[in-house]
Amino acid sequence: MFNTRQSETFTISLPKDLAKEVDRLARSERRSRSELVREAFRQYVQRQARWASIFTYGEQAAKAAGIRSTGEVSRIVKEERRRSD
Repeated sequence: MFNTRQSETFTISLPKDLAKEVDRLARSERRSRSELVREAFRQYVQRQARWASIFTYGEQAAKAAGIRSTGEVSRIVKEERRRSD
């Protein structure tokens, strides 16, 4: 038999307190567990992608400014903080 589902099923384990919270939220939002977990994961993936783009931008800006290490970043931040005091 050919499966035409557009999704894949995962089995996960959660601590009991977290599982209860998932159920509570799902009930209060009138959603299924699957819908709630899908949305949470979707938001997590988007947040991770956003942070990756922020770090990429920072690395590019540092390179353009001639900054070569995180140590240099720390030194520059400390100098700027001293100046602003």
